[in-house]
Amino acid sequence: MATLIRIEGPQLGPAPVKASWDAFFSMAFRPFYLLAAMQGVVAILAWGLGYGGTRALPSFLWHGHEMIWGYAGAVIVGFVLTAAATWTGQPPLRGAPLTGLAALWLAARGALLAWPDSNLPGGMLSALVFAWAALALAVPVVRSRNVRNYGVPPLLLAFGLADLGFNLATAGLIDLDPRHMLHVGLLLVATVIFFMGMRVIAFFTSRSLKVPQVANPRSIVALAIGAPLLMAAMVAGRGPAVWICLLGLVGALVNLRQLLRWWHPQVLHQPLLWVLFAGFLCTGLGVGLYGIAALAAPALSGAALHCIAVGGIGLLTLGMMTRTALGHTGRLLTLPAPMGAAFGCLVAATILRIAAALALPLANVALVASALCFAAGLGLFAWRFGPWLLRPRADGRP
Repeated sequence: MATLIRIEGPQLGPAPVKASWDAFFSMAFRPFYLLAAMQGVVAILAWGLGYGGTRALPSFLWHGHEMIWGYAGAVIVGFVLTAAATWTGQPPLRGAPLTGLAALWLAARGALLAWPDSNLPGGMLSALVFAWAALALAVPVVRSRNVRNYGVPPLLLAFGLADLGFNLATAGLIDLDPRHMLHVGLLLVATVIFFMGMRVIAFFTSRSLKVPQVANPRSIVALAIGAPLLMAAMVAGRGPAVWICLLGLVGALVNLRQLLRWWHPQVLHQPLLWVLFAGFLCTGLGVGLYGIAALAAPALSGAALHCIAVGGIGLLTLGMMTRTALGHTGRLLTLPAPMGAAFGCLVAATILRIAAALALPLANVALVASALCFAAGLGLFAWRFGPWLLRPRADGRP
């Protein structure tokens, strides 16, 4: 089975120690993982500690937008543009084009704060990031006739269109609830998580534990990805709650069934594996719970959203950034010391945030504590991996 990303073990060779802009912009994971981690720390702390937002973008809308299209979007762009080289055999996006894309992402973050009376300048720039990334991915995929991945650029484009829809709705230019567009963005990230998980979790489990790889039939993969994608479309189009519920339950059951098939007891002894399993599990549970909330239990909506956002996106992105950054910087696939604590921080953040969403006792305390734990986890990643992302590969390879 083809893999989403090939991670090769390090080879003996010189280990350059100096940071280099050429190295930093040699593959998309380098700038986008570091930017994602740093922005995630700032955005989650600002929200947890009471940032009030702007006149155009109240705090809860800014928080949702920046964690979905800012943090998660940066991880997705870095991941798929790095993976494209493996998928297609074409050179990766690097140098000036990659620098420009990263600068555009940064400009979008700044513009949302620099124009307090309008979210549109920052919103347009933010949506443009995903249009640019979709084009940068489509060119090598089409050129190499990599049919298996023809669907990925349109998925990136849909993510950007949802970003645009959110910002137009927030500005009152289209008749949509911006909160619903946040839900659409979150469900699209869940779709990407299911796509990535189907590609890599069984493969990583097989490689790490030396066990046979569990196959993912095409029909199952199509259903696992298609159900949440249609669910997002239903939410955007204000579709019937019964269909949203049905699609949520189907997406959850299909993906969680596959997760159970991939499971091996030794996963618990491999942090680089269990963090992926935990993130995939939270995403599946959150999607199913969101469907139930849409039809019969609206009080569960907050818990469902944050099960996806903190448990799913938080754990899985941190796990994938850690694993792929180790491999692509020429290091052994062994967990660096602070990352075990980082994974623990994200687990704690998930539990605390869901408790806060369920309005359990001390909910406000749990909310702030969750933000601190989430920021600590991402901060540990930035502290450990930042110097490595800025330097050439440790094994001396290009």
